[in-house]
Amino acid sequence: MAQAPRQFAFQHPGLDRNEHLREDAQALDLAWPQSKIIIIDLQGNARFQTDAAEMVFSNGSEIFAERPDSTSFLGQAGEQSWFAVRAEFIAKLPPHAVDLRTAAATWPHLEASIFAQARALLYWQERNRFCGACGNALSLVRGGFMAKCETCACEHYPRTDSAVIMAVTDGERILLGRQASWPENRWSVLAGFLEPGESLEQTVIREVLEEAGVHVDRAEYAASQPWPFPASLMLGFHAYAAPQEAKAGDELEQAQWFGAEELRDGIASGKLGISPRLSISRWLIEDWCARMGVSI
Repeated sequence: MAQAPRQFAFQHPGLDRNEHLREDAQALDLAWPQSKIIIIDLQGNARFQTDAAEMVFSNGSEIFAERPDSTSFLGQAGEQSWFAVRAEFIAKLPPHAVDLRTAAATWPHLEASIFAQARALLYWQERNRFCGACGNALSLVRGGFMAKCETCACEHYPRTDSAVIMAVTDGERILLGRQASWPENRWSVLAGFLEPGESLEQTVIREVLEEAGVHVDRAEYAASQPWPFPASLMLGFHAYAAPQEAKAGDELEQAQWFGAEELRDGIASGKLGISPRLSISRWLIEDWCARMGVSI
């Protein structure tokens, strides 16, 4: 069975995260001067001294003479170490900014993956400054990958919100939905977040029923994509249902079945839009069409 090549963003293996170095302050200090630094502002953008299209990352010594505790060790690419720094700790913020969606579409895959890692990690840090158990201030340790409360000794770790995203088929058609806020004629596969105590397959079944009124018989894992907007992991599935009517729930404006050729012709004519190639959503649609012998 033909499959579409995986072309969505943040697939690069990324850095070797070298977890063992996170608690080795001496090794991190030695790596700091020649390390590459990605600066993230409060809006989640990467900041540069020069035009961001040039992608000139500063060395650690250009930012701080010595490594501050506020920096986060991301890992290494070969011998090259990478750190992330929150913009609030830099007195003179570089003037040029680039957002993560733009970087995902235009940067080399490794650098885009590093940006995604840094943005998600620093987002967690910004929103976890106080202990959820006792309310006292937290201190970042282990290279920024743990926040510790010195008062009650509680340890806090980065969290990722897990969501399922699924291409539902009845054997001949694919189920797509659209939200009222989307551009006209934009459609996508369905998606939703896990709830406590659910398996991934249970979430697929529940979300499809809630959003489109369709009963799914089974679901098979397909692929995953980090989605740091701001801190999610999209878990892609192929889901299978018997032919039945689709009826949009409260979250969707419309839910509708489409044939593969209907999708191809609608996209080609501009009368139907789907997600950009940045997203696993697009790949799930393309992959289903490829399995049906249609290229879009």
